[in-house]
Amino acid sequence: MASRNLIFSGIFRRIVGNGKETGEIRSWHGNCFAALTCLNDEELLGRQSLTIRSNPTTMIHRHLMKVRILTATAIAITAISLAVRATGQDTATPPLVAAAPAPVSAVTPPDASVEQRITDLEQYIQNAGVGGPDSAAWKSKIKDVPGPGHNGWMMTCSALVLFMTLPGLALFYGGLVRRKNVLSVLAQCLGCAGMVTVIWWAVGYSLVFGKSFGSPIFGGSEYFFLKGVTSAPNTDYSFWVSQNVFAMYQLMFAIITPALIVGAIAERMKFTAIMAFIAIWMFVVYIPMAHMVWGITGLMNGVWNPAAKIAAIDFAGGTVVHMTSGWSALILCIMLGKRLGFGKEKMAPHNMVLCMVGTGILWVGWYGFNAGSALAADGVSANAFMTTTLAAATAGFAWGLIEKVSKGQASILGMCSGVVAGLVVITPACGFVNATGAMIIGLLAAVVPYIFVMYVKKAIGYDDALDTFGVHAVGGTLGALLTGLLATGEVNANLTNANPAAPAVTNGLAKLVSGGGLIGQQLIAAGITLVIAVLGTVVITWVVKAAIGLRPSTEVETMGLDINEHGEEGYEF
Repeated sequence: MASRNLIFSGIFRRIVGNGKETGEIRSWHGNCFAALTCLNDEELLGRQSLTIRSNPTTMIHRHLMKVRILTATAIAITAISLAVRATGQDTATPPLVAAAPAPVSAVTPPDASVEQRITDLEQYIQNAGVGGPDSAAWKSKIKDVPGPGHNGWMMTCSALVLFMTLPGLALFYGGLVRRKNVLSVLAQCLGCAGMVTVIWWAVGYSLVFGKSFGSPIFGGSEYFFLKGVTSAPNTDYSFWVSQNVFAMYQLMFAIITPALIVGAIAERMKFTAIMAFIAIWMFVVYIPMAHMVWGITGLMNGVWNPAAKIAAIDFAGGTVVHMTSGWSALILCIMLGKRLGFGKEKMAPHNMVLCMVGTGILWVGWYGFNAGSALAADGVSANAFMTTTLAAATAGFAWGLIEKVSKGQASILGMCSGVVAGLVVITPACGFVNATGAMIIGLLAAVVPYIFVMYVKKAIGYDDALDTFGVHAVGGTLGALLTGLLATGEVNANLTNANPAAPAVTNGLAKLVSGGGLIGQQLIAAGITLVIAVLGTVVITWVVKAAIGLRPSTEVETMGLDINEHGEEGYEF
């Protein structure tokens, strides 16, 4: 605008010529207002003498000057008018090219009302989804947002389950072997944790908890390298737990499962051989089993897969963890052979204090294992917490009592074994049984594994060094079957027909639980698990043996694995 004023002022001066400048342009509040002040004739002619007026030539010049002034005034007024219009265009929004019509999209749900937002909070407390049903959905303020309480509980549980392996299982197993091999057990647990984590990051998590394959045996490829695994919940498994937390929680299960196998082959298998075996075993046994039982499209996931062909249930890993590792441990220890001097030399535990400390850590960590498998800090989790405590304590006491009656002494090793057996047997049932069921499980967890550890092993003659088969395979199988007999919808609504759209209604699980037919499905699931673990282990053992060999030399085994395989000793005196 200022540049235009200068232009118009210059035009005015040029038209007037040598006369005094007579124009002034002012602006108020963004609107142009022109005030043109013209001088009278006398002022225009300056201090002309009267003789000039009387001269005709001067008179003509005077009239010409008036014409020039009037012409300049007209031009100035026209210019100011144009300037006012231009100023209006400067302040107005310039016209835009007409935008293309917006594409037709799905109807966006309306923002949640106060009442609906309160409903969302109630859903959070009840560990249910938000946003209303599809027929009357609303735009929830907390959709795809992790719930602080549930998320915090699951992060704690993840740490507890890792605590079970490092240092719980490492100390438990480490105390039970001879002094010259204590570090080899610790190294195997550490190596297992590192290697399994890499596998889980690359493909393991996706193959278990993905669904892009649409397969009842393997998950999918959508989460390879944890792509898309963010802090937003994966609502296939939990409405309120971040998927990255869920992935790490499940990783801890994947770590401890193959680490359990170490107990059966302790003191006589090369470190490289056990690492190679576990790497292959993860793909052949653990990953397909975990998806079949826990994956959203899994073959045996009766709780969450409405299309499950086998409506079995496993709350925290009776089949996936304990049966797979226990039965694989039996086959591997038989194919590997007995320790040098087995049955001839004393092979007693070198440090029962470590064993006791490890047992205590396992018990504490098992709350994350069992109660955490509810994937929420809710009533189901609380029930699992209670049943885990009852079964473990009962089994530990009963095992010691059996020893006292049969041998005259209740040993620390016996009570530790009883506690672990109770924890194993309650694992598949903890979120499905009540307090009475937990007590029954605790009692049987002491009796049945005790028979296998004390009598069956001696009768058959296999060298299950730390009783992985007797406790985990036998206990896991027993737990799977007892779950079929003792599960009740009173403690877990997912087993009932309370919600007509629930998977348990669609696949028939609710009817099986209420009608007493669940045991048949549990038998089938246990049978499938046993076959996969046994056949898979046979094949893997042959492959590893042919490739790199299984056992160290006789000299190395005699001297101990610690100094020869790891260059260190557990104790320096």
